[in-house]
Amino acid sequence: MHRPRNPMMTGEAVLRYSGGDFTVVQPGAYVTCAVTGKPIRMEDLRYWSVARQEAYAGPDIALQAEQQAAGQAQA
Repeated sequence: MHRPRNPMMTGEAVLRYSGGDFTVVQPGAYVTCAVTGKPIRMEDLRYWSVARQEAYAGPDIALQAEQQAAGQAQA
């Protein structure tokens, strides 16, 4: 994964998510969970949606987002 190397970085990062990896577009210390709005430290980021280009704080939250997206697609 392409992670920022400077531990002194602050602010929100901008990432481009792909399958199993992401690219840092704008370096930062964290990204924001698309569901909870809480910051996710870059070193803790494990869950995201390539299709929606969103980060999630954990597996349960990622599943919740997938289920919501599937429900909206059926509506």
